[in-house]
Amino acid sequence: MSTGFKRSILAIATAVAAFNANALSAGDLAFTAYNADEDGWSLVTFVDLAANTQFYFSDNEWNGSAFNTGESHHQWTTGASTIAAGTVIRFSRIDTTSLSASLGTLSRASVSGSTNYGLSAENETIYLYQGTNASTPTSFLAAISTGAFSSAQGSLSNTGLSIGAGAVKLGNGSDYAEYTGPRDGKASLADYKSLVSDAAHWTDRGDGGYASVVPSTTAFTVTPVPEPDAAAMVLAGLGLLGFMGRRRLSR
Repeated sequence: MSTGFKRSILAIATAVAAFNANALSAGDLAFTAYNADEDGWSLVTFVDLAANTQFYFSDNEWNGSAFNTGESHHQWTTGASTIAAGTVIRFSRIDTTSLSASLGTLSRASVSGSTNYGLSAENETIYLYQGTNASTPTSFLAAISTGAFSSAQGSLSNTGLSIGAGAVKLGNGSDYAEYTGPRDGKASLADYKSLVSDAAHWTDRGDGGYASVVPSTTAFTVTPVPEPDAAAMVLAGLGLLGFMGRRRLSR
């Protein structure tokens, strides 16, 4: 096998590995907070995110085949390091020139074509997705809405998302809402997906002044299930201790 051919094979393998590392599915990330007063949100990743992975957000309405116009698109690049599964990232002040993300870089996508960057407590839908550019999604990952996920307010048609499975439907008129369900105790991070997407596990504060409220960025963690052998050894040890205790009492 020639050296050149080997190099070609290596380059292809490297490209495939890089693609797989960045290929994500619906529900791999999920929104954990929404703030229409501060104009921001937070989300959790249930998988490791490779360095310099790019995502897009949009609050333009999706009609099943394309986004409409009049609102905004943002892009987020994860940064130079891998973001570990379970990490919560906060996005803040998206309607200002000092918009930011707690990890990586958040900026306005060049295709926005609008200066309507703020969020609304009513009939607002935000999508998280990957794509060839901000206006051409190839994979929807999560969505959150203070509307009905209708065609007029932002549809879930052809996104691979549904309410309770990657998409969170808050009450209409939600200035601030946050996931307040468990973040630890589950055997795998995938076990949290249905909880985070269920508005029953959120605290929705409704109408009010919440511009200064900061959402929790506590990471999601897992509690490994003991291996059968290890569990058996623990039970055997406890049994032995009990037996020895009974012997001492019988003397």
